[in-house]
Amino acid sequence: MDDTTRTEIEAAAFRALVDHLRERTDVQNIDLMNLAGFCRNCLSKWYRAAAEERGEAIDYEQAREIVYGMPYGEWKAQYQREATAEQKAAFAASHPEHSS
Repeated sequence: MDDTTRTEIEAAAFRALVDHLRERTDVQNIDLMNLAGFCRNCLSKWYRAAAEERGEAIDYEQAREIVYGMPYGEWKAQYQREATAEQKAAFAASHPEHSS
């Protein structure tokens, strides 16, 4: 497989992942972090970093809007729920660097 084809396939897979995450608003970021070790915000940070590596100026909020499909504040107001005690405990156990 040549590099151009590989890049096109990777881009298509990324778009499919973003579309899937946009549709699955029931899946909270803490669920993603607990199960996969990354979330929509991580994906936004990776997108921003990749853009900057290529000389494209994009801020974190712009990257979030690309991933979430809307401004983050709007997504949060519509879809984000308070994390349960169990979710918080699982996060603390799997990410001790974020615990106080």
